[in-house]
Parts: sequence; C-alpha cells; structure tokens
Amino acid sequence: MKTQPLVELVYFNAGGGHRAAGLALQQGIALQHRPWQLRLTNLTEVLDPQGLFQRLTGLQPEDLYNKRLTSGFTLGLAQELKLLQGGIRLLQGSLVQRLQAHWAASRPDLVVSLIPNFNRVLCQSLNLAWPGVPFVTVMTDLADHPPHFWAEPGLPQQLVCGTAHAVQQALAAGLPASQVHRVSGMLLRPAFHAAPAVDRRRARLAAGLPADEPTGLVLFGGHGSRAMLPLAERLADVPLVLLCGRNAALARALRAQPARAPRVVLEFTPDVAPWMHLADFFIGKPGPGSISEAVQMGLPVITTRNAWTLPQERWNTDWVQEHGLGVVHRSLRTVRAAVADVLQQLPALQARVRQQHNRALFEVPELLSRWLPPAADPARAAAAGANTAAPAPRVPVLLTPSP
Repeated sequence: MKTQPLVELVYFNAGGGHRAAGLALQQGIALQHRPWQLRLTNLTEVLDPQGLFQRLTGLQPEDLYNKRLTSGFTLGLAQELKLLQGGIRLLQGSLVQRLQAHWAASRPDLVVSLIPNFNRVLCQSLNLAWPGVPFVTVMTDLADHPPHFWAEPGLPQQLVCGTAHAVQQALAAGLPASQVHRVSGMLLRPAFHAAPAVDRRRARLAAGLPADEPTGLVLFGGHGSRAMLPLAERLADVPLVLLCGRNAALARALRAQPARAPRVVLEFTPDVAPWMHLADFFIGKPGPGSISEAVQMGLPVITTRNAWTLPQERWNTDWVQEHGLGVVHRSLRTVRAAVADVLQQLPALQARVRQQHNRALFEVPELLSRWLPPAADPARAAAAGANTAAPAPRVPVLLTPSP
C-alpha cells in the first residue's frame, strides 16, 4: 500500500525543455517538502519500450527533431507538426491502449504532462484506466500553437499557463475557465531563484573574462546550433560566454575560432545560472526556457524572428518586445547592431527585466496540491478530519480501445 500519493510527471527529450521543466518541478516539490512520491516518465519509453524505432533507424525519435535544431534547418517544421498530429490521430486507438496499460500498472494519484501534442491520448487513457484521477498539463511554452498543441477542449484537462496570452488562447479554444490556471512564468530550476553565491567581479576574472566590460551569454538550447559560429565571428571583439550544450563539435570549432576579446566556450553544463550571473545580456533563439532563464537572471534579450523560427516560439518575440525586455531582429547577420542597441540602453533594459517576477516553481506545486484527492494524502485527510484508514484498493478499468 502506498503511504504517499504518487505524482507522475510525463516528459520527452525533444528539445530538452520538457525534461528540464520536469526536473525543475521535481526540485520545487522537494523544496516545499510535499509528502508525495514523484516519478519522471519518458513518454518515448512507454510508447516504444523495446526501442524498435532506434533499432530500425539508429536514432531515438526525438533525435530527428534535435538534429534539426542543431543544424539550424528548421524551415518547414510547421508543416511537419501537422503531419505529427495527423499520425497521432491515426494511431490514437493503439496509443491510448498502450498508455492505459501503463497507468494501470503505475497507479498514479495525479498525472502531470509537460509535453504538447499527446495530451488528448494521455488524458483519455488515464480516464479509462483510473476514472477521476486528475490530469494536469503544465505548458512549457509561453504561448500555445493551436489547435491540439497544448489545449484539448472536451476533456477533463487542467491547463496551467505561464502567460495571460496563453490563458486567452485556452479559453478561445473552448476550455472552461475552471480548467485554465495562470502562473507567473515558466518552470525554472531553483538555481535561477537563488541569490548568487559568488562575487561577480572576482568570478569573472577567475573565468578569464573582463571584470567590468559588458559580456554576452550565447545559448541556443541544450543541443547548440551552428548559427553560433558566424555569430561569434561577427562579435570577435565582444567578451562572450558560449554555451554549446551537447554539441562537442561546435565547442571545438568555436575554441579554434580567432577572437580579439576574451571568451569562454563550454559544452553541456547543468550550471547555466552561475554563468548567466556573470553576463550582462543574452543572445539566442527565442526558446521559452532560455529567454525565461535570462530574464530571471536580469539579462536583456537579443533574439530573432523569421521563417526559420519554430512556430510555437514566434509569439515569444512579441513577449520580449511588448515588455521591453530586449531587441528582436530578423537575422543574426545584424547581431552587431543588436548588441550596440542593447548596450546603448542597457540600464533601462535591465530595469524592465528586473520588473518580471517568475514564481512558477513555487506556484505550480500549490496548484497540484489542490487536485490531489484528500484520500490519497494522509496528511490532508487528517487535516480535514477525514477517516485515514487505508482505503479499499483501486481496481483499474479493464483495457478497452478508445473510441
């Protein structure tokens, strides 16, 4: 018998932001000492437990997407997204049945999805296995890309949105207001909420950076991007911290590139927050996680929007401009002008960035606590004066294909 309720967090590795949000939520729940069991579940492993796709192609399904991000060849992803969603609908019955078997075995008391596109089959299968178990989707994007990306009307899906714009999109899609919940931003790891532990000038000197000269931090997601090579070449006289993620070849190429200003080139590191603490401004694609991290650390943003921008990330540039958090250009070819623009108004930009207060890491666990059934949490049951005797074991509904 479980002594603590089980909260299952569902992610996949496409882009890296979904897993990062799951780990952040896991750490935030631990910081609040919630009496819950937590399980991080990779959806890919549930749907393809034998690794058949990898055996046939030599790649994980997410690798195809991640390689596109690394190469920068993202044109046409909007059309490919429609093909993916069509494939999910075509395979809906088998996907629901496989997920239903997973829920029947894992016995969650609450399921939290941190991924788009699959929320309909996730919610339907959970309802078939355990009717009444809450299903919550926490958006890891600042905006939805409807239809059927994050919001799924007609289902008992609780949707957590990090912006007012996402809330309005969910209501327009047909979700009732009772199922739409606003928090103050994206889920970020505790390190982005903690006070810096080191002296900034001393740490910059120790890293080989100038103590007082404006320094940029360049980040294009957890898999890097070859776009960083021409960008760094154009900024050869600007101190930079270049974070390459899991792209070792990119890091080697950047280290070999001549530069007139000090720079630090790093491969994958979980310690992004300390490096952001050493920088004065951010350069990167408009990913919801990276620009939210930059703003949380007080860095004005330089980013781009064009035909290559991922469809679900295009509104993020509107967010940057509407709040005066940085500059948006059509191309990185003009990055020198963008840097000059930011440096010219750096104090004013930094002041506006500091006005953003993202507390989602602490707000989301509080929301989840409201949806956990009291009987699943002995502490809540006792506080409510309920009978805390062991409940009768739940019996899963027999597996049936979804309609």
